[in-house]
Amino acid sequence: MPEPIVAEEGEVFDIELEEDVLRRNREIADSNRRLLDEKGIVAIDVMGSVGSGKTAILESLSEALKGKYRIAVIAGDVTTSIDAERMRKRGIASIQVNTGKECHLDANLVAKALKALDLNSLDLIFIENVGNLICPAEFPLGAHKRMVVVSVTEGEYMVSKHPFMFMASQVAVINKMDMAKYMGVDPDSLEREAKRINPKITVVRTSAKTGEGIEELIGALGLKR
Repeated sequence: MPEPIVAEEGEVFDIELEEDVLRRNREIADSNRRLLDEKGIVAIDVMGSVGSGKTAILESLSEALKGKYRIAVIAGDVTTSIDAERMRKRGIASIQVNTGKECHLDANLVAKALKALDLNSLDLIFIENVGNLICPAEFPLGAHKRMVVVSVTEGEYMVSKHPFMFMASQVAVINKMDMAKYMGVDPDSLEREAKRINPKITVVRTSAKTGEGIEELIGALGLKR
């Protein structure tokens, strides 16, 4: 089992630091994109809070797409390797990236993870960001698309309270639709708010538990079965 990639002292960029750090992150993100394009790999940055169902969505997507794409997952977390291990159990190559106390992945850590993968054997990389709906928005990683996942179990204000995340994303997923009626949350209201914040965003309703919406999500991400 590969060892988790761990941020070294002074290596993780912090959102509180000045603009030159954010600019350097963008430069590395651009370098990551060039490398991915050179290798013909599509990368998708998957963001969302802890418990939104990011990993479950990635399990469903990987299961549906593994006959078409050679897939790997870069799993970001503060300290654990739980998510990477879940993907490996499904036969999906996965690299764990631990950020220590930091609440987001940055382009430099993703660059290190890309070096640890056999890029010549891949077509598609999902980058599962650290569970947070604030910090990751400011740190592009070089991915071709950014997807934000919220669940109905998180309440009716998750979208309106985190506008920058939706401004930074091309696809929004409203997950755990099988729980909507029990939680008393209106998915229509969540979708309207997401589109008010970002009129260009594509909203997909899913349930990783039942498989609802996974086919639609594949299309929204520009992928093919």
